[in-house]
Amino acid sequence: MMTTKDVAGRIMVALDYATADAAEKLIAELKGIPCYMKVGMQLFYAAGPSFIAKLKDQGYHVFLDVKMHDIPNTVKGGSESVSRLGVDMFNVHAAGGRAMMESALEGVDKAITGMGSTTRPIVIGVTQLTSTSVEVLNREIGIEGSVEECVIRYAELTKAAGLDGVVASPLEVPAIKAACGKTFITVTPGIRPAGSAIGDQSRVMTPAEAFAQGTDYVVIGRPITAAPSPREAIESIIDSVVAQS
Repeated sequence: MMTTKDVAGRIMVALDYATADAAEKLIAELKGIPCYMKVGMQLFYAAGPSFIAKLKDQGYHVFLDVKMHDIPNTVKGGSESVSRLGVDMFNVHAAGGRAMMESALEGVDKAITGMGSTTRPIVIGVTQLTSTSVEVLNREIGIEGSVEECVIRYAELTKAAGLDGVVASPLEVPAIKAACGKTFITVTPGIRPAGSAIGDQSRVMTPAEAFAQGTDYVVIGRPITAAPSPREAIESIIDSVVAQS
């Protein structure tokens, strides 16, 4: 059975805000809950590296969700920069290919060596966005087959490149674990507590269902951040997972 602390540490709260002030208001409401904080593009572009430093000073684990996708040398430089910020996890697009992902790890190693550190961030690959349906995959992106087939192919490529895991829908977690091993990390967006609106996600699951599928981390945004009481919302989620574990 999972403990309250265990569950909290595996929930990533998506700080999808336009300003640091708005995000800090939520963080104050969640004070004392040892969850992960996920900083995406909008907030990182607005608040910058100093906001990451504030989160780290408050003791939070930070997932920097900027989805790097560029030529290998550029991604290497970007990985070096974010590693120097002290983030605990960041991601790159698996669609960038093996050489690009290997370059991301080279950037991490360069940063860690330069800082004299023995702790490296977790680096994960983005497979397919949870908003991607099979129609979008086939007709717009131009990749044949099912979403799951594409996700598994990208997960296997990510593992071959040496990364630690992938971002994927909770629906694909069992297949990813079967293909890449139980220790291969899965981070799953598209998480909606029972009764929540699906919004712009296509492939969703409740937190308890996702953990039962074997995922390592769940990303939850609006069901917490847009709730009348974010603290009550995350505590309710944690309690429901503990009760069903």
